[in-house]
Amino acid sequence: MSLLGVRRRLLFAAVKPPCSLCCSLCCSLWFLLLLGAGSLLLLARLQDLTEPVLQQRPGYQKTNKVHLYSDVVLSRRSLNMKLLRTAPICRRCAHRFMSRSPIVPRQTRQSIDAAGHRLVSPPALRPQPPSSSLFSDSLLGSKQPLTKRRRKLLLKSSLVASSAPTGQEEAALQLARMQESRRRLLTDICAQYQPSVGRRLPSQRQVSRVYVEERSRLLYCEVPKAGCSNWKRVLMVLSGSAASTRDIPHDAAHYDNHLPRLSGYDRAGIAERLRSYTKVLFVREPFERLVSAFRDKFESPNSYYHPVFGRAIISRYRANATRAALRSGAGVTFREFVQYLLDVRRPVGMDIHWEPVSQLCSPCLLQYTFIGKFESLERDANFLLRSVEAPANLTFPDFKDRNPLAERTSSSITQKYFSQLNATERQKAFDFYYMDYLMFGYPKPFSDLH
Repeated sequence: MSLLGVRRRLLFAAVKPPCSLCCSLCCSLWFLLLLGAGSLLLLARLQDLTEPVLQQRPGYQKTNKVHLYSDVVLSRRSLNMKLLRTAPICRRCAHRFMSRSPIVPRQTRQSIDAAGHRLVSPPALRPQPPSSSLFSDSLLGSKQPLTKRRRKLLLKSSLVASSAPTGQEEAALQLARMQESRRRLLTDICAQYQPSVGRRLPSQRQVSRVYVEERSRLLYCEVPKAGCSNWKRVLMVLSGSAASTRDIPHDAAHYDNHLPRLSGYDRAGIAERLRSYTKVLFVREPFERLVSAFRDKFESPNSYYHPVFGRAIISRYRANATRAALRSGAGVTFREFVQYLLDVRRPVGMDIHWEPVSQLCSPCLLQYTFIGKFESLERDANFLLRSVEAPANLTFPDFKDRNPLAERTSSSITQKYFSQLNATERQKAFDFYYMDYLMFGYPKPFSDLH
């Protein structure tokens, strides 16, 4: 290049229009302003990233990131407007910069959550106060920050609360706990009084009162005067031999039920069913059961108990008995009946209606899995039926088809009958049923018993 050309270029640069110089200065100013705005946004982002770490420190007070984010956005917008006013020559560049800026409308500026996300509500609805939840500090009574660890604990507690049992579930839990308590009591009494009984296989006689229902895999030991008639009806429906419990007469339930007994199986069959089936036993307050049996068998006409038991009892324990009484066996008194019961040389053998449950059903040997009580018969029985997944329409019947007009034997009626006895006779009767009182947790019926 010639010396003349260099001079021309220098001369042109010296006389360059001031507008070009202004543009250069304006662009430099734009660069600095953009750098400052970017620094502010970077600071806000760094604060978001360090927030979870700081929250783990004790005594940390959470800052309001909504305000900080809004201040950054508003500062950037005001900066943009200032540039538009002071640098009209670069207005096109400023608009291009603002198009990349997050502009927050005034009506939604307060609807930014702690993570910087906009929560836009419909404009027609007024903002509602926040509803209480399990994560709300107002409900928890705490003003501590909601850390990640605390949120997990609250979530776990909410799951537990959401799975809280309903009324029916709570009742079922109570019944299950009651069953556990009854089994534990029986186990403790057996360990104390009959420690080696449960180690051997029962004999045919010891399981002769146990009925088998194969479909529901139930073993039920028959205890007379403790709801056994209705239990046989239920077992007949479960086995498919009857459609409804109300269609089964009393005699059919006892003498035509077609229910197999555990004693009819071989030793291997007995052992397998005792191991894997649900073993059911229902008991009753011993004195109340005794009075119920006496009223049923001796105060009502009976073609079997009057001639077989009645005549023998009257002949043995009644002085100056009439020929009519000796011939019919009717009119046995409760005191005569108790004398027969306590006599070790009784003239006629024991009967299942007043035999102690501790002997009748061998509870220490069979180790029953379900122990129901006559005092809560329907509740316990229906709980058992639901437990073995019986048909939903099958419930335990509550009707009394034998002597339906007679009042059910209650504790008050039992007290009246036992008031006919003296203290010694009551004590001997209590001793006779002592193991039943112990095994099934019944209290002493009279205060003078020991």
